[in-house]
Amino acid sequence: MKPVVKTGLDRIIEMNFAPIRDRRVGLLCHAASIASDLRHITQVCRDAKVNVVQCFGPEHGIWADAQDMIAVTEEPVEKITGAPVRSLYGADEASLAPRPEDFADVEVLLIDLQDVGARYYTYIYTAALAVREAAKQGIPAIILDRPNPIGGCQVEGALTGLDYLSFVGMWPLPTRHGMTIGEINLLLNEREGFQGDLEIIEMSGWRRSMYFDETGLPWIQPSPNMPTLDTAIVYPGMCLLEGTTMSEGRGTTRPFELVGADFVDPFITSEALNQLNLPGIRFRPLYFEPTFHKFSGGSIGGIGLHVTDRLAFQPLRMGLHFLGTISRLYGSDLQWRTEVYEFVKDRLAIDLLFGGTEAREIIDRQGGFDELDALWQRWQGEAQAFCQRRVDYLRYPS
Repeated sequence: MKPVVKTGLDRIIEMNFAPIRDRRVGLLCHAASIASDLRHITQVCRDAKVNVVQCFGPEHGIWADAQDMIAVTEEPVEKITGAPVRSLYGADEASLAPRPEDFADVEVLLIDLQDVGARYYTYIYTAALAVREAAKQGIPAIILDRPNPIGGCQVEGALTGLDYLSFVGMWPLPTRHGMTIGEINLLLNEREGFQGDLEIIEMSGWRRSMYFDETGLPWIQPSPNMPTLDTAIVYPGMCLLEGTTMSEGRGTTRPFELVGADFVDPFITSEALNQLNLPGIRFRPLYFEPTFHKFSGGSIGGIGLHVTDRLAFQPLRMGLHFLGTISRLYGSDLQWRTEVYEFVKDRLAIDLLFGGTEAREIIDRQGGFDELDALWQRWQGEAQAFCQRRVDYLRYPS
């Protein structure tokens, strides 16, 4: 399929890199930072003789070869550009932002990262932290914009509570934010007072109603467990399972679409979930054996997710009711993750993912469908208010 969308990288190539020509560039990129001809941005910069003097890699690394929450130790020199590399996902929270000395020889920061449209996905925060630190050093930043794979119209979820900020919600945002990485960084730059000199190289041809498979662009997985657009569509709901001891499907070929645990009866569970009649989604019983991560080495009962109408589908609502159903069926077998999660030790991972405690408390007492749905409806009130506040930062038509 011929691309109908040109990304920010494609656009700056057309400009012959005029915004950064003859400047010393710091480059923040990852595996999905590719042009429509499949060249990686490091190759593009080398071929165009762009002077990259410093590289930065986000969570999973520049080549997305590290699993989730694994401290990344990059090679000391990026192989294509020859520039030194600084990992922005190390062993502690301090590692998430560039250091002042990382900008010692940099005149402009160039950012090219593919987001997936959910506030849990950390690349929007890596970009924002880099913009903030660049601003402190008096260095301008340029973001090469890319599509929101699950569209820019639907918004879902309450804003993250101030007591539950973390690297899966570093500033208050709804779970499904409906913005591009460029748009959301414009919002954060102004709202959070970064005072960054931030420029967005906008896409051409992208409309807010587009899903990624309508752009004609090749899907390059931006992280090891985001293999397809289908994964991204369910991710705003099924990433919640990271806050449990259930498997979110890591170690399978369909992460977040195949989920389960050793206590799950797939047939009883699928029937109960299908009886909820949630819009745009059906559930299928199955068994699977993760090759790594939770429950590796044994077969467990699972559920397969099948999105039948992605425009009607409400992934966060589905994830909320999924956990409520598991709790009602299996009681205390549903356990919350208690280990450190994204560098946070003193709050449960599920509360960080929900952005507060209310959802977990209802699920713990096995609240019914109506109580959980009333909570989701309240969240949607916050989501709609956010839609009004984000208008000034939107750059693409519906």
